[in-house]
Amino acid sequence: MNNLSTKISTTGAILMALSIALGAFGAHGLERMVNPQALDTFEVGVRYQVYHSLAIVVIGLSGRLSDSVKKRTFILWMLGVVLFSGSLYLLATSEVIGEDLKFLGPVTPIGGLALIAGWGYLAFGLWKNR
Repeated sequence: MNNLSTKISTTGAILMALSIALGAFGAHGLERMVNPQALDTFEVGVRYQVYHSLAIVVIGLSGRLSDSVKKRTFILWMLGVVLFSGSLYLLATSEVIGEDLKFLGPVTPIGGLALIAGWGYLAFGLWKNR
């Protein structure tokens, strides 16, 4: 496994560990601090972070993908996780933080588009390397 693949897989594993910690926080701490809708929002962020953390590990381990496909897919998914899940975490905890973070609402779909673009780029890379 080359250096890029190792970095990608390691980052995915760290993101997965973080998502498990965030999920535990949501289930055992946050539920007492926010309303059920905010908790649901937080859980959606965790769920999408889990999906993409695992996917990042897999692309890092894949020997079938070129480094450029791995790198671009990784960048799109990282951007997506930060914007999509990150904005959901902040929106869900805004009452705990004590700040009005509604301005982050438009960030969430931008993150979603980055996640979708990453999957599209991966599909293109797989098709191209068939």
